[in-house]
Amino acid sequence: MGKIEQVFEDKSIKTKAKVSMLGEWLLNNELSLEELVSFAEHQHGADKATCIESIADATKKRPTLANEHLLAYVTRTLTDTEPRIKWESAKVIGNIAQLFPEQVERSIANLLQNTTNAGTVVRWATAYALAEILKLKTANYSELQLVIEKCCEEEEDNGVKRKYLDALKKLKT
Repeated sequence: MGKIEQVFEDKSIKTKAKVSMLGEWLLNNELSLEELVSFAEHQHGADKATCIESIADATKKRPTLANEHLLAYVTRTLTDTEPRIKWESAKVIGNIAQLFPEQVERSIANLLQNTTNAGTVVRWATAYALAEILKLKTANYSELQLVIEKCCEEEEDNGVKRKYLDALKKLKT
């Protein structure tokens, strides 16, 4: 049994500790991103979300851990039915978008599907990712800006709305 499997088999390790442990292993090169993504691809629900959350935490500290395979993976998982998987995937995209400005079109499409999700945390993480992509001013950013302005108008939660407004303000500076 591999090291990742042992972490998930040990029921005495709480979720936050698992996230922290896996994230530290990624940052310390004790675990490869490919190995963790490969493991996550075969998990469901909470375990998959825990893997993605550890990647989100690690890429927040060091975005350069990411590669195109990770971007493709978290872009796909944005369409998962599990809310936590959606929001952790969006956080990863927000953390790494600056590394892949020309490859985020598919991510944008999947993120836009989550802008009206019933879950506030899903919408907040989606707003974070879209805001980070908007700041890159890629080829279609003016189109994305219009969509974000519309999302901002329709959003009822102030925390989510603030994410959009902050990104729109940064465009003007």
